[in-house]
Amino acid sequence: MGFRLSVVLFFLLSGIASISQTDTGKETYTKMLKVQNNIYVLQSDGGNIGLSFGKDGIFMVDDFFSGNVEQMQKEIKKISDKPVRFVVNTHFHNDHSGGNPILAKEGATIFSHELVRERLMKVMNEGAKKLSEDLLPMVTFEEKINFYFNNEKIVVFHVPNAHTDGDVMVYFTQSNVLQTGDVFVNGQYPFIDLKNGGSVKGYEAGIQKALALINQQTKIIPGHGPISTYKELENNLRLLSVTYKKVTQQVLLGKTEDEVANMKELTDTYNESGYKPGYVTADDFIRTLYKDASSGSSEKKERLKENEDARKKYEQIKRQQESKKKKKN
Repeated sequence: MGFRLSVVLFFLLSGIASISQTDTGKETYTKMLKVQNNIYVLQSDGGNIGLSFGKDGIFMVDDFFSGNVEQMQKEIKKISDKPVRFVVNTHFHNDHSGGNPILAKEGATIFSHELVRERLMKVMNEGAKKLSEDLLPMVTFEEKINFYFNNEKIVVFHVPNAHTDGDVMVYFTQSNVLQTGDVFVNGQYPFIDLKNGGSVKGYEAGIQKALALINQQTKIIPGHGPISTYKELENNLRLLSVTYKKVTQQVLLGKTEDEVANMKELTDTYNESGYKPGYVTADDFIRTLYKDASSGSSEKKERLKENEDARKKYEQIKRQQESKKKKKN
């Protein structure tokens, strides 16, 4: 059975929101919205799922927590009875890959960057709870993979060391829709997962790569938050860059993490743009930037040393000048 015309027409006018309970009794919220052409987004407390509907079946980007899958499937069937044939995980976090086992058992092929599979294998091996091997993507790639599906070229490309080390973005070329995963969350503080390969430099580079690919008319599905635009993505990059530079300056001045985290003015640019805490609070965000700015590389350590030496020299010259003035007086 193909598209249900009456449902599609209704979606053109407004989104449909549903509230239901999972088998654990936890209430879950979902809302289906048309993005452009045959591309939809299903929004949930587990983030955003991108969907391409058409004659070839259903192409899905991310798949929520496992507990959200039943409601997700109900919402999808309101539009099409065709099967989910392909799923792309934008990264390994559970809110974007938790539905893998259920969808794989129902016949979908799961794709991801190769590092996503590696991290999911680690989750399986180290977790106290035994997880199905169907959690693991069946097909992985290094840099890019193209799909030709539902009369559309779909480009999936790696953005290294951004939100995590295995992030990918998905670009529906004919529909001009980009799905970013958590390399962009709209209206919330960014989550840069330093423990799993994320970095500020990579996060910025990932957004720059996206901006170079798309145009002012592109519709953007963020990892979390409302459907977005080129300008909002561009502004997100500016906010991150400005704030990171401010934090880095404080690191170079020798400030401690707690001292910098208590500088509430560092997030003023985000607050003025209407950003709110999501998974990440303002305090978490600044501490992440601090850790990134002060971490590891010998280059950063050398810069810190050079800055400290320069500061000491400046203070010495200042004292000498003040001493000379006192003698003249």
